[in-house]
Amino acid sequence: MRSFVIAAALGVAALTFAVGSVSGQTAGAGVELKSLRGTSPTQDLDPPDVARQNVSGRFDRAYRQQPPLIPHQIDRYQIDLKANQCLGCHDWSVAAKNGAPTLSMTHYQDRDGRQTDTVAGTRWFCTQCHVPQAEAKELVENTFRPSQTVK
Repeated sequence: MRSFVIAAALGVAALTFAVGSVSGQTAGAGVELKSLRGTSPTQDLDPPDVARQNVSGRFDRAYRQQPPLIPHQIDRYQIDLKANQCLGCHDWSVAAKNGAPTLSMTHYQDRDGRQTDTVAGTRWFCTQCHVPQAEAKELVENTFRPSQTVK
C-alpha cells in the first residue's frame, strides 16, 4: 500500500511538471519580449565606443580624497588572494628603486589602526578603489565638475 502511494505521488508530480512546461512554452506565443531599455533582447545593439586609455601623464583628481587613477595598463595583472602584482612596484620596500609612487601609509594599517610592514587585507585588492584612467565618452549625461572649478 505504501509503495502504491509513493508511486501515485511521483506520477502526479511528473504530470504536473509536464503540463507546466508545455503551458509555459505556449503562454508567450505571439507576444514580443521587451527589455527594460524598450528594445528586443535579440536586437543587435551598436557596440559601445572603445575607451582610449591615457598612459601619457596623469589625470588630476576630481575631488579631495579621490583614490589616484592608474596611469598604465593593468589588463594582465594578477590580483587575487595569493598574489598582488601591483606590489612588485608600489610596495614601500621597492617603490623608490622602481621609480613608482609608494602606497599611502594608510594601506599598511590594520582595522584597529596599528601600522604593519605588509599591506592590510582591507587594502589588498587595489582595483576596488583605483581604476585605470581613460578618455571615455560619458555613459549618461553628467553635470559633475571637479572641486577646483566650483566657484
